[in-house]
Formats: sequence, structure tokens, C-alpha cells
Amino acid sequence: MTTERLAERAVAPVLEIIDEIKPEQLGAPTPCAEFDVRRLIRHLLFWGPALEAAARKGTVTPTGTEDEVDLDAWQSRLAARLRATASAWSAPEAWTGTTTLGSPHEMPAEVIGGMVVAELLVHGWDLATGVGRRLDWDREVLEFVHRDLLGSAATGREMGVFGPEVPVADDAPLLDRVLGLTGRKA
Repeated sequence: MTTERLAERAVAPVLEIIDEIKPEQLGAPTPCAEFDVRRLIRHLLFWGPALEAAARKGTVTPTGTEDEVDLDAWQSRLAARLRATASAWSAPEAWTGTTTLGSPHEMPAEVIGGMVVAELLVHGWDLATGVGRRLDWDREVLEFVHRDLLGSAATGREMGVFGPEVPVADDAPLLDRVLGLTGRKA
């Protein structure tokens, strides 16, 4: 499976709902226990530049904190940020060599690229679920993220990025299996 355009395909369903999110929904909880909708939006805006820079083999060290992210015109800013990140990771060269997410430790770009595609899909699902929407991704994106998480979810749990794995039947829908690996229940 080629990695070209995976990030764009992972973010496409999320872009469809951003403008539909109402101000009164910003305080709604999401399946990501530490984030309500507002905080998840801030998280995506805060880390987006670093994710994009990693695709270009550059670094952007975020300043301030996620809670300080300004939410003025957040819908257009979030859509632009997600598009920029997805576009950067859709370039074949983004997936080659090594890169970093702002730390001094470089990692294979394909590892970080997999993390980015999973982040876009899983936090997109979190956001949609928080506002009562259901998103669908194409099978190739789901297969990629599932395969990637089979190899990386244990490390994510050790780092506190994911909660304990939620058991999911082997014949459950692929999205449910992806979510279970990240500690989420569909």
C-alpha cells in the first residue's frame, strides 16, 4: 500500500463536519478522556505545525500551552491546519529518511507518518463523536492505521498516549478494532 495521499484521505471526513460544529458543542465531552471538544480543537491547532514540519524534515517547537491557543476563527484555522498537515504528509519524500517531532531524537519518517495518519483519524473520530456525528473512512486508510497500531499501540500505552486496550472481536468492523487499540470503545 502506498502512503501517498493517506493523510489527505484520513482527514477528508473530518473536514466535512468542522463548519457544522456549534459554539454550544465546544464543552461536550469526547471519547478522549482528557479532551472536551474545545480542548481537542486546541490540541489539533497546537500540534499541527510540528506535525507538518516533521513531514518536511524541519522542526517547529510549540510555544505556550495548548490551553493558550486562541479559538478566534477556529473553524477556518482548524480546516487549514488539517489540510496543511495532510498535504505535507502526502508528499512521498515525507515518508523517507528520518525526522523528528521537535525532540532531539530522530525517528524513521515512516514511523512518524504512521503516527500522524493515526492521529488525524482517531482524533477526527473523537471530534465527530463529541458532537454526535459519525464519520466513515475508506478501507485502505483503516487498514493502514490498524496495521500501524498493531505495531505501535503498546508503546503508545506505555507513553500514556493511549488508554488500556479495549477488547474487540476479530470480526468487528475495522474502525472498531482501530479504536480498541487506542483504548476507545466504538
